[in-house]
Amino acid sequence: MSTHELYTKPPSEPNWSVPAAGSARFSWEYDDGSDRLLALYQKGKDKQWDGAKRIDWDLEVDPNDPLGTPDEALTLYGTRHWAKMTDKDKGELRNHYASWQFSQFLHGEQGAMVCAARIVESVPNLDAKFYSATQTMDEARHAEIFGRFLHEKVGRLYPINDNLQSLLGDTLRDSRWDMPYLGMQVLIEGLALAAFGMIRDTTDQPLPKQILAYVMQDEARHVAFGRMALRDYYKQLTDAELREREEFVIEGCYLMRDRLRGVEVLENLGISRAEADEYSEQSEYLALFRQLLFSRIVPCVKDIGLWGKRLQEAYVDMGVFDLGNANLDQLMEQDEEIAEKLDAERFAAEEQERVEEVQEAIDAGRD
Repeated sequence: MSTHELYTKPPSEPNWSVPAAGSARFSWEYDDGSDRLLALYQKGKDKQWDGAKRIDWDLEVDPNDPLGTPDEALTLYGTRHWAKMTDKDKGELRNHYASWQFSQFLHGEQGAMVCAARIVESVPNLDAKFYSATQTMDEARHAEIFGRFLHEKVGRLYPINDNLQSLLGDTLRDSRWDMPYLGMQVLIEGLALAAFGMIRDTTDQPLPKQILAYVMQDEARHVAFGRMALRDYYKQLTDAELREREEFVIEGCYLMRDRLRGVEVLENLGISRAEADEYSEQSEYLALFRQLLFSRIVPCVKDIGLWGKRLQEAYVDMGVFDLGNANLDQLMEQDEEIAEKLDAERFAAEEQERVEEVQEAIDAGRD
């Protein structure tokens, strides 16, 4: 089935062309380079995996509740519409929300793949090119996995959100080689990590939990890569150059905050834009969700050296300033541990099943 048949409404154009800017940079220096980046490159090679094999696609998913979403997390909960909804209506609402969330994940991962490829082309250092090449493969795998989940398990897709598309476009049009790092590795990937983590830690559905845990294991490396490269580079910039990048971060964060309302879902179900905006503003769950989504971005921005007065004021306005003190390394270590633990539990259970099957065959032979 064509993807276009599954969209809630057709994308504005079948293909989106973003004019390329900047230079392709070659390096003729083939020495060992940065030990930290090369260690990350080695880890990127070691940690490659096949989404068709590592994930158990035979797991059943209820299309009317793909993520096990509680009533309280739905924006319409407690409104005048909720009391009129049948169980079928609520199942459709859950399906739409899961579709909207994972569709934005899918589009974001394609954007990450393109940005990673752009970094390979434009970054001056060969060791950074090496690592970005492994990340490009990671992002391709993620897009493949999210696309498969939406096609096979959810059965519906949403077009890319306008604000996400705007941020992607701004990131890719900029000719400065560090901007794909900043826009993708820090902002979009940081946002995605927090969104993935919130669903991973709350869903009771094993398939989306697997998908998100394994994707997050990769993303932890990607954010670490962006931090390493930008922290070193931004020490060399002038105050004016740093302010330019802080303005980009401020604009991007406001765009992403406004992106996270999901009003397209409510509009698609016949609710006016004004009413959908009102419900999204009043939702306690969405307010908490939006705040937690910056838990990966704010400490990373502070870590790489973008922490001027105007940026700090913007984070105060968003109510996320205190997140700058979060321990980002600890969060990344937890992402790694959760994926490894999930693997250990899954494969131990599969091994036990094989042992039991063999024993049953032996017992049957004795009879």
